Amino acid sequence: MTHVQPFNTQFTLSREYLAECFDQSLPHGKGAKPNYLFPLLLFAAGAGLLSFTEQLKVASYMLIALAILELLHIRFRRAWWLTRQMWGKGAGGEVNLTVNDDGIQTQNAHTQTALLWSDIERVIETDLGLILVAKSGGRQYLSKSLFPAGLVPEIITKANGEA
Repeated sequence: MTHVQPFNTQFTLSREYLAECFDQSLPHGKGAKPNYLFPLLLFAAGAGLLSFTEQLKVASYMLIALAILELLHIRFRRAWWLTRQMWGKGAGGEVNLTVNDDGIQTQNAHTQTALLWSDIERVIETDLGLILVAKSGGRQYLSKSLFPAGLVPEIITKANGEA
């Protein structure tokens, strides 16, 4: 059984940190490649109703508006995600991070999470951080800038050794 050197730190859940979380996690998430098929189908259905029926045009315009709204969602998803996170209770607050032989714990004024080593399915290492993938499917991003140089390989080894 490998041991991890105990480590405690604090960091601020700032806009810059959240932007790093988004940018580093996006290529490894489910929505890495935008789905343009859905807005295309909405637009086609709206245009088809508009062109080929004599009914009220409200449904056609609603479908076209939904297609445009979905395209805006795809285009501005980073900004929208960051805005939602900054509206959250934890934004701008201090987060206590603890790494020890039990796992990784984070705590702020509103939430406390604990991810045991045995609950980690795998660790995805990015250029700037680590994505901890839990067996339950949840993901947690931690920036490498939070850790001393030797701790990142220990975390990866520990997580992979327990999986």
